[in-house]
Amino acid sequence: MSSRCALWARVSTDEQESGNQLTVLHAEAARRGLDVTAVYVLDGLSAWTGAHRGQLSQALDDARAGEFEVLLVWALDRLSREGVEATLGLLRRFRDRGVAVWSLTEPWTETSDPHMAELLSSLFAWMAQMESERRSERVRAGLARRKAQGQPVGRQPGAADKAPRRRSGYMARWERERAGQKAS
Repeated sequence: MSSRCALWARVSTDEQESGNQLTVLHAEAARRGLDVTAVYVLDGLSAWTGAHRGQLSQALDDARAGEFEVLLVWALDRLSREGVEATLGLLRRFRDRGVAVWSLTEPWTETSDPHMAELLSSLFAWMAQMESERRSERVRAGLARRKAQGQPVGRQPGAADKAPRRRSGYMARWERERAGQKAS
């Protein structure tokens, strides 16, 4: 009998495509003989902001209900970039529900030694958090440089999107609220 698994794919920006992760995750599940019972896809949601918590809560509820035994992810930082404590806590919550979290890019997540997996998870969680913080620092430095040079910062008046914006989440709610105010 094959084990049941769930797939977790997350991309942080609208310019990225979760399909890239999903294609490889589906292929890996098939290669291992895993039966995919759930797919959690988070497009354009940063794990740093916590905007992914709703899907994460659903995955944990499904794990508790015994929907799957393995959560297959591209990399652990797709689950969380909130640091060591948050990542370890999340991995423990899945483990307490009888679910193993396997990462395609970090094969050590499948080790039989839980202490070694926790040590390595701590290291990689710290690295993911540092990477995220450094990226934010570079963006802030670039914006400060442009401002100091008197160059425009941010979207300029009259600028148009190159591609249509996704109409979900905060944007969809804002548009609904705005339409309701105009109708009044």
